[in-house]
Amino acid sequence: MAKDIKKVVLAYSGGLDTSIILKWLKETYDCEVVTFTADLGQGEELEPARKKAEMFGIKDIYIEDLREEFVRDFVFPMFRANTVYEGQYLLGTSIARPLIAKRLVEIAHETGADAISHGATGKGNDQVRFELTANALDPAIKVIAPWREWDLRSRTALLAYAEANQIPIAKDKRGEAPFSVDANLLHTSSEGMVLEDPAVPFPDYVPQRTTDPEKAPNEPEIIRIGYEKGDPVSINGEKLSPAALLTRLNELGGKHGIGRLDLVENRFVGMKSRGLYETPGGTIMLVAHRGIESLTLDRGEAHLKDELMPKYAELIYNGFWYSPEREMLQALIDKSQEFVTGEVSVKLYKGSASVIARSSPYSLYSMDLVTFEEGAVAYDHKDAEGFIRLNGLRLKTWAARNQKARG
Repeated sequence: MAKDIKKVVLAYSGGLDTSIILKWLKETYDCEVVTFTADLGQGEELEPARKKAEMFGIKDIYIEDLREEFVRDFVFPMFRANTVYEGQYLLGTSIARPLIAKRLVEIAHETGADAISHGATGKGNDQVRFELTANALDPAIKVIAPWREWDLRSRTALLAYAEANQIPIAKDKRGEAPFSVDANLLHTSSEGMVLEDPAVPFPDYVPQRTTDPEKAPNEPEIIRIGYEKGDPVSINGEKLSPAALLTRLNELGGKHGIGRLDLVENRFVGMKSRGLYETPGGTIMLVAHRGIESLTLDRGEAHLKDELMPKYAELIYNGFWYSPEREMLQALIDKSQEFVTGEVSVKLYKGSASVIARSSPYSLYSMDLVTFEEGAVAYDHKDAEGFIRLNGLRLKTWAARNQKARG
Protein backbone atom coordinates (compact mmCIF):
# COMPACT_ATOMS: atom_id res chain seq x y z
CA MET A 1 0.00 0.00 0.00
CA ALA A 2 2.86 2.37 0.80
CA LYS A 3 3.84 2.47 -2.88
CA ASP A 4 0.33 3.65 -3.78
CA ILE A 5 0.62 6.82 -1.67
CA LYS A 6 2.30 9.75 -3.42
CA LYS A 7 0.94 12.72 -1.48
CA VAL A 8 -0.85 12.98 1.89
CA VAL A 9 -2.74 15.87 3.50
CA LEU A 10 -2.12 15.79 7.25
CA ALA A 11 -4.31 17.44 9.88
CA TYR A 12 -1.43 19.22 11.59
CA SER A 13 -1.50 21.07 14.90
CA GLY A 14 2.22 21.70 15.17
CA GLY A 15 2.33 19.77 18.43
CA LEU A 16 4.58 16.85 19.27
CA ASP A 17 2.24 14.05 18.17
CA THR A 18 1.40 15.44 14.73
CA SER A 19 5.03 16.46 14.18
CA ILE A 20 6.04 12.86 14.81
CA ILE A 21 3.28 11.75 12.43
CA LEU A 22 4.57 14.14 9.77
CA LYS A 23 8.06 12.65 9.96
CA TRP A 24 6.69 9.09 10.17
CA LEU A 25 4.55 9.56 7.05
CA LYS A 26 7.53 10.73 4.99
CA GLU A 27 9.68 7.92 6.33
CA THR A 28 7.11 5.12 6.05
CA TYR A 29 5.37 6.03 2.81
CA ASP A 30 8.17 7.97 1.08
CA CYS A 31 5.53 10.51 0.11
CA GLU A 32 5.04 14.25 -0.08
CA VAL A 33 3.14 15.71 2.87
CA VAL A 34 0.79 18.71 2.79
CA THR A 35 -0.13 20.17 6.19
CA PHE A 36 -3.48 21.64 7.12
CA THR A 37 -4.01 23.59 10.34
CA ALA A 38 -7.48 24.88 11.13
CA ASP A 39 -8.30 27.83 13.36
CA LEU A 40 -11.61 26.83 14.96
CA GLY A 41 -11.21 29.25 17.84
CA GLN A 42 -8.98 27.07 20.00
CA GLY A 43 -7.25 30.20 21.28
CA GLU A 44 -3.73 29.20 20.23
CA GLU A 45 -1.26 31.04 18.01
CA LEU A 46 -1.08 29.07 14.76
CA GLU A 47 1.97 30.65 13.12
CA PRO A 48 4.34 28.34 15.07
CA ALA A 49 2.67 25.46 13.21
CA ARG A 50 3.68 27.08 9.93
CA LYS A 51 7.27 27.56 11.06
CA LYS A 52 7.48 23.99 12.27
CA ALA A 53 6.09 22.65 8.99
CA GLU A 54 8.65 24.76 7.11
CA MET A 55 11.37 23.27 9.30
CA PHE A 56 10.32 19.83 8.04
CA GLY A 57 10.63 21.04 4.46
CA ILE A 58 6.89 21.13 3.76
CA LYS A 59 6.07 23.16 0.65
CA ASP A 60 2.26 23.21 0.75
CA ILE A 61 1.17 24.59 4.12
CA TYR A 62 -2.49 25.43 4.69
CA ILE A 63 -3.45 27.49 7.75
CA GLU A 64 -7.06 28.64 7.61
CA ASP A 65 -9.40 30.63 9.82
CA LEU A 66 -12.61 28.56 9.77
CA ARG A 67 -14.32 30.12 12.78
CA GLU A 68 -17.19 31.72 10.87
CA GLU A 69 -17.85 28.62 8.79
CA PHE A 70 -17.65 26.44 11.90
CA VAL A 71 -20.30 28.39 13.79
CA ARG A 72 -22.52 29.27 10.83
CA ASP A 73 -22.61 25.91 9.03
CA PHE A 74 -22.06 23.42 11.83
CA VAL A 75 -22.73 24.82 15.33
CA PHE A 76 -25.86 26.84 14.48
CA PRO A 77 -27.61 24.05 12.52
CA MET A 78 -26.91 21.69 15.42
CA PHE A 79 -28.32 24.12 17.98
CA ARG A 80 -31.52 24.57 15.96
CA ALA A 81 -32.27 21.02 17.12
CA ASN A 82 -31.40 21.76 20.79
CA THR A 83 -28.90 18.94 20.43
CA VAL A 84 -27.69 17.21 23.59
CA TYR A 85 -25.96 13.80 23.69
CA GLU A 86 -26.94 11.49 26.57
CA GLY A 87 -28.93 14.27 28.17
CA GLN A 88 -26.00 16.58 28.90
CA TYR A 89 -23.17 16.86 26.36
CA LEU A 90 -23.34 19.71 23.83
CA LEU A 91 -21.06 17.92 21.32
CA GLY A 92 -18.29 20.50 21.12
CA THR A 93 -15.64 18.08 19.83
CA SER A 94 -18.01 16.00 17.71
CA ILE A 95 -19.27 18.92 15.60
CA ALA A 96 -15.75 20.18 14.78
CA ARG A 97 -14.47 16.97 13.20
CA PRO A 98 -16.61 16.92 10.05
CA LEU A 99 -15.44 20.43 9.14
CA ILE A 100 -11.76 19.52 9.57
CA ALA A 101 -12.23 16.32 7.59
CA LYS A 102 -14.14 18.18 4.86
CA ARG A 103 -11.24 20.58 4.38
CA LEU A 104 -8.73 17.72 4.40
CA VAL A 105 -10.60 16.14 1.48
CA GLU A 106 -10.97 19.46 -0.34
CA ILE A 107 -7.26 20.23 0.02
CA ALA A 108 -6.44 16.74 -1.21
CA HIS A 109 -8.44 17.52 -4.35
CA GLU A 110 -6.76 20.92 -4.72
CA THR A 111 -3.23 19.54 -4.39
CA GLY A 112 -3.69 16.21 -6.16
CA ALA A 113 -3.13 14.19 -2.99
CA ASP A 114 -4.39 10.62 -2.88
CA ALA A 115 -4.64 10.30 0.92
CA ILE A 116 -5.39 12.19 4.09
CA SER A 117 -4.07 11.51 7.58
CA HIS A 118 -5.14 12.33 11.13
CA GLY A 119 -3.69 11.97 14.61
CA ALA A 120 -6.68 10.40 16.33
CA THR A 121 -5.94 7.35 18.45
CA GLY A 122 -7.43 3.90 17.99
CA LYS A 123 -9.41 4.17 21.24
CA GLY A 124 -11.35 7.33 20.52
CA ASN A 125 -14.34 8.58 18.56
CA ASP A 126 -12.44 11.06 16.40
CA GLN A 127 -10.94 8.42 14.11
CA VAL A 128 -14.49 7.38 13.25
CA ARG A 129 -15.64 10.94 12.63
CA PHE A 130 -12.71 11.82 10.37
CA GLU A 131 -12.94 8.66 8.32
CA LEU A 132 -16.72 8.49 7.95
CA THR A 133 -16.66 12.07 6.68
CA ALA A 134 -13.95 11.18 4.18
CA ASN A 135 -15.98 8.14 3.04
CA ALA A 136 -19.02 10.32 2.46
CA LEU A 137 -17.21 13.09 0.59
CA ASP A 138 -14.78 11.04 -1.51
CA PRO A 139 -15.22 7.25 -1.49
CA ALA A 140 -11.93 6.81 -3.37
CA ILE A 141 -9.66 8.72 -1.02
CA LYS A 142 -7.32 6.76 1.27
CA VAL A 143 -7.05 7.49 4.99
CA ILE A 144 -3.87 6.90 6.99
CA ALA A 145 -4.29 6.54 10.76
CA PRO A 146 -0.74 6.23 12.19
CA TRP A 147 -1.93 5.30 15.69
CA ARG A 148 -3.42 2.14 14.19
CA GLU A 149 -0.30 1.32 12.19
CA TRP A 150 2.87 2.23 14.02
CA ASP A 151 4.51 0.52 17.00
CA LEU A 152 4.94 3.71 19.05
CA ARG A 153 2.66 2.64 21.90
CA SER A 154 3.82 4.87 24.76
CA ARG A 155 4.83 8.43 25.55
CA THR A 156 8.37 7.19 26.14
CA ALA A 157 8.47 5.65 22.65
CA LEU A 158 7.16 8.87 21.10
CA LEU A 159 9.80 10.97 22.86
CA ALA A 160 12.54 8.53 21.84
CA TYR A 161 11.37 8.71 18.20
CA ALA A 162 11.31 12.51 18.37
CA GLU A 163 14.84 12.66 19.76
CA ALA A 164 16.16 10.16 17.21
CA ASN A 165 14.68 12.24 14.38
CA GLN A 166 15.63 15.67 15.76
CA ILE A 167 12.03 16.72 16.31
CA PRO A 168 11.95 19.59 18.83
CA ILE A 169 10.35 18.65 22.14
CA ALA A 170 8.91 21.42 24.31
CA LYS A 171 9.99 21.27 27.93
CA ASP A 172 6.44 20.74 29.13
CA LYS A 173 6.16 17.68 26.85
CA ARG A 174 9.01 15.79 28.51
CA GLY A 175 7.01 15.27 31.66
CA GLU A 176 3.66 13.54 31.61
CA ALA A 177 0.85 16.06 31.08
CA PRO A 178 -1.77 16.03 33.87
CA PHE A 179 -4.58 15.92 31.29
CA SER A 180 -5.17 16.45 27.57
CA VAL A 181 -7.19 19.28 26.06
CA ASP A 182 -9.16 19.72 22.87
CA ALA A 183 -10.55 23.19 22.26
CA ASN A 184 -12.54 25.16 19.72
CA LEU A 185 -14.88 28.14 19.75
CA LEU A 186 -17.74 26.04 21.12
CA HIS A 187 -15.99 24.31 24.02
CA THR A 188 -12.94 22.89 25.74
CA SER A 189 -12.67 19.18 26.49
CA SER A 190 -10.29 18.00 29.19
CA GLU A 191 -9.65 14.25 29.53
CA GLY A 192 -7.17 11.66 30.75
CA MET A 193 -4.68 11.27 33.57
CA VAL A 194 -5.95 13.18 36.63
CA LEU A 195 -9.50 12.92 35.22
CA GLU A 196 -9.55 9.20 34.49
CA ASP A 197 -10.98 8.08 37.84
CA PRO A 198 -14.66 9.15 37.88
CA ALA A 199 -14.76 8.68 41.66
CA VAL A 200 -12.30 11.56 42.16
CA PRO A 201 -13.52 15.17 41.72
CA PHE A 202 -11.65 17.14 39.07
CA PRO A 203 -8.81 19.34 40.38
CA ASP A 204 -9.40 23.09 40.52
CA TYR A 205 -6.68 23.74 37.94
CA VAL A 206 -8.44 21.83 35.13
CA PRO A 207 -11.16 24.35 34.06
CA GLN A 208 -9.90 26.89 31.54
CA ARG A 209 -12.88 28.87 30.23
CA THR A 210 -15.17 29.16 33.22
CA THR A 211 -14.89 30.83 36.58
CA ASP A 212 -15.71 28.67 39.57
CA PRO A 213 -19.45 29.40 40.03
CA GLU A 214 -18.87 30.02 43.73
CA LYS A 215 -16.38 32.76 42.82
CA ALA A 216 -18.45 34.26 40.01
CA PRO A 217 -19.88 37.79 40.39
CA ASN A 218 -22.39 38.23 43.18
CA GLU A 219 -24.65 40.31 40.96
CA PRO A 220 -26.61 38.69 38.11
CA GLU A 221 -26.26 39.97 34.55
CA ILE A 222 -29.21 40.10 32.16
CA ILE A 223 -28.61 39.92 28.42
CA ARG A 224 -30.97 40.02 25.43
CA ILE A 225 -30.37 37.61 22.54
CA GLY A 226 -32.08 38.27 19.21
CA TYR A 227 -33.09 35.37 16.97
CA GLU A 228 -33.93 35.07 13.28
CA LYS A 229 -35.23 31.76 11.94
CA GLY A 230 -33.70 29.78 14.77
CA ASP A 231 -30.23 31.34 14.81
CA PRO A 232 -28.96 33.96 17.28
CA VAL A 233 -28.04 37.18 15.49
CA SER A 234 -27.59 39.84 18.17
CA ILE A 235 -26.73 40.49 21.81
CA ASN A 236 -28.30 43.46 23.55
CA GLY A 237 -29.40 44.81 20.19
CA GLU A 238 -25.96 44.62 18.58
CA LYS A 239 -25.83 42.55 15.40
CA LEU A 240 -22.90 40.13 15.39
CA SER A 241 -21.48 37.56 13.01
CA PRO A 242 -21.89 33.91 14.11
CA ALA A 243 -18.32 33.56 15.39
CA ALA A 244 -18.32 36.98 17.06
CA LEU A 245 -21.63 36.21 18.77
CA LEU A 246 -20.43 32.89 20.16
CA THR A 247 -17.18 34.50 21.27
CA ARG A 248 -19.11 37.14 23.19
CA LEU A 249 -21.41 34.56 24.79
CA ASN A 250 -18.34 32.56 25.84
CA GLU A 251 -16.95 35.63 27.59
CA LEU A 252 -20.23 36.33 29.37
CA GLY A 253 -20.87 32.72 30.31
CA GLY A 254 -17.30 32.08 31.39
CA LYS A 255 -17.38 35.11 33.70
CA HIS A 256 -20.47 33.76 35.44
CA GLY A 257 -19.27 30.15 35.69
CA ILE A 258 -21.80 28.81 33.19
CA GLY A 259 -21.38 25.64 31.15
CA ARG A 260 -19.22 23.27 33.21
CA LEU A 261 -19.97 19.57 32.80
CA ASP A 262 -18.23 16.65 34.51
CA LEU A 263 -19.42 13.73 32.37
CA VAL A 264 -18.99 9.99 32.00
CA GLU A 265 -20.13 9.21 28.46
CA ASN A 266 -20.46 6.19 26.19
CA ARG A 267 -18.02 6.35 23.31
CA PHE A 268 -19.07 4.98 19.93
CA VAL A 269 -16.12 2.55 19.99
CA GLY A 270 -17.57 0.78 23.02
CA MET A 271 -15.99 2.14 26.18
CA LYS A 272 -16.93 4.75 28.76
CA SER A 273 -14.81 7.85 29.26
CA ARG A 274 -14.82 10.72 31.73
CA GLY A 275 -14.15 14.31 30.78
CA LEU A 276 -14.65 17.88 31.91
CA TYR A 277 -16.40 19.96 29.28
CA GLU A 278 -16.77 23.74 29.33
CA THR A 279 -19.35 25.19 26.94
CA PRO A 280 -20.31 28.60 28.34
CA GLY A 281 -21.69 30.25 25.19
CA GLY A 282 -23.34 27.07 23.95
CA THR A 283 -25.13 26.56 27.25
CA ILE A 284 -26.59 30.06 27.03
CA MET A 285 -27.62 29.47 23.40
CA LEU A 286 -29.40 26.24 24.29
CA VAL A 287 -31.40 27.91 27.05
CA ALA A 288 -32.23 30.95 24.94
CA HIS A 289 -33.23 28.93 21.88
CA ARG A 290 -35.63 26.80 23.85
CA GLY A 291 -37.01 30.03 25.28
CA ILE A 292 -37.86 31.53 21.88
CA GLU A 293 -39.17 28.17 20.62
CA SER A 294 -41.57 28.00 23.55
CA LEU A 295 -43.41 30.97 22.01
CA THR A 296 -43.13 30.17 18.34
CA LEU A 297 -43.42 26.39 17.90
CA ASP A 298 -46.72 24.56 17.88
CA ARG A 299 -47.00 21.75 20.45
CA GLY A 300 -46.77 19.09 17.75
CA GLU A 301 -43.66 20.65 16.26
CA ALA A 302 -41.95 21.06 19.61
CA HIS A 303 -42.71 17.56 20.84
CA LEU A 304 -41.67 15.91 17.56
CA LYS A 305 -38.38 17.82 17.64
CA ASP A 306 -37.73 16.62 21.18
CA GLU A 307 -38.46 13.03 20.15
CA LEU A 308 -36.06 13.18 17.20
CA MET A 309 -33.27 15.12 18.92
CA PRO A 310 -31.58 12.12 20.65
CA LYS A 311 -31.25 10.36 17.28
CA TYR A 312 -29.87 13.52 15.68
CA ALA A 313 -27.39 13.94 18.57
CA GLU A 314 -26.27 10.32 18.28
CA LEU A 315 -25.64 10.74 14.55
CA ILE A 316 -23.37 13.74 15.18
CA TYR A 317 -21.57 12.06 18.09
CA ASN A 318 -20.96 8.91 16.06
CA GLY A 319 -19.57 10.76 13.05
CA PHE A 320 -22.52 10.72 10.66
CA TRP A 321 -22.81 14.46 9.98
CA TYR A 322 -22.48 13.70 6.28
CA SER A 323 -25.16 11.03 6.01
CA PRO A 324 -28.56 10.86 4.33
CA GLU A 325 -30.39 10.42 7.62
CA ARG A 326 -28.76 13.46 9.25
CA GLU A 327 -29.58 15.57 6.20
CA MET A 328 -33.19 14.34 6.29
CA LEU A 329 -33.49 15.30 9.96
CA GLN A 330 -31.82 18.66 9.29
CA ALA A 331 -34.43 19.49 6.64
CA LEU A 332 -37.19 18.78 9.14
CA ILE A 333 -35.47 20.79 11.87
CA ASP A 334 -34.82 23.76 9.59
CA LYS A 335 -38.45 23.76 8.45
CA SER A 336 -39.52 24.06 12.09
CA GLN A 337 -37.42 27.21 12.49
CA GLU A 338 -39.30 29.30 9.91
CA PHE A 339 -40.97 31.46 12.59
CA VAL A 340 -38.42 31.10 15.41
CA THR A 341 -37.69 34.82 15.46
CA GLY A 342 -37.73 37.26 18.36
CA GLU A 343 -35.80 38.18 21.48
CA VAL A 344 -35.00 36.34 24.71
CA SER A 345 -33.79 37.83 27.98
CA VAL A 346 -31.46 35.54 29.92
CA LYS A 347 -30.20 36.00 33.47
CA LEU A 348 -26.63 34.84 34.09
CA TYR A 349 -25.80 34.12 37.70
CA LYS A 350 -23.32 31.82 39.42
CA GLY A 351 -23.33 28.92 36.99
CA SER A 352 -26.90 29.21 35.75
CA ALA A 353 -28.50 30.72 32.67
CA SER A 354 -32.25 31.28 33.03
CA VAL A 355 -34.81 32.70 30.62
CA ILE A 356 -36.73 35.50 32.31
CA ALA A 357 -38.57 37.03 29.31
CA ARG A 358 -39.23 36.32 25.66
CA SER A 359 -41.11 37.97 22.77
CA SER A 360 -41.74 37.30 19.08
CA PRO A 361 -43.73 38.85 16.24
CA TYR A 362 -44.77 35.27 15.42
CA SER A 363 -45.78 34.24 18.92
CA LEU A 364 -48.47 31.56 19.31
CA TYR A 365 -49.07 32.65 22.90
CA SER A 366 -52.55 34.12 23.35
CA MET A 367 -53.30 36.26 26.39
CA ASP A 368 -57.00 35.99 25.57
CA LEU A 369 -56.89 32.20 25.79
CA VAL A 370 -54.83 31.80 28.95
CA THR A 371 -56.12 34.67 31.07
CA PHE A 372 -58.21 33.93 34.16
CA GLU A 373 -60.11 37.13 33.45
CA GLU A 374 -62.93 37.45 30.96
CA GLY A 375 -61.19 37.04 27.59
CA ALA A 376 -61.95 38.47 24.19
CA VAL A 377 -61.67 35.04 22.60
CA ALA A 378 -64.47 32.65 23.40
CA TYR A 379 -63.39 29.55 25.29
CA ASP A 380 -66.35 27.54 26.44
CA HIS A 381 -65.35 25.62 29.56
CA LYS A 382 -68.09 23.12 28.81
CA ASP A 383 -66.18 21.97 25.72
CA ALA A 384 -63.65 20.35 28.03
CA GLU A 385 -66.28 17.88 29.25
CA GLY A 386 -66.60 16.07 25.93
CA PHE A 387 -62.85 16.26 25.37
CA ILE A 388 -62.21 14.51 28.68
CA ARG A 389 -65.00 11.98 28.12
CA LEU A 390 -63.58 10.84 24.78
CA ASN A 391 -60.03 10.63 26.11
CA GLY A 392 -61.22 8.73 29.16
CA LEU A 393 -63.27 6.18 27.20
CA ARG A 394 -60.41 3.74 26.66
CA LEU A 395 -59.31 4.09 30.28
CA LYS A 396 -62.79 3.17 31.50
CA THR A 397 -62.83 0.14 29.20
CA TRP A 398 -59.38 -0.91 30.39
CA ALA A 399 -60.30 -0.48 34.08
CA ALA A 400 -63.57 -2.41 33.68
CA ARG A 401 -61.74 -5.32 32.03
CA ASN A 402 -59.21 -5.41 34.87
CA GLN A 403 -61.90 -5.37 37.58
CA LYS A 404 -63.77 -8.21 35.87
CA ALA A 405 -60.58 -10.28 35.51
CA ARG A 406 -59.76 -9.88 39.20
CA GLY A 407 -63.22 -11.01 40.22
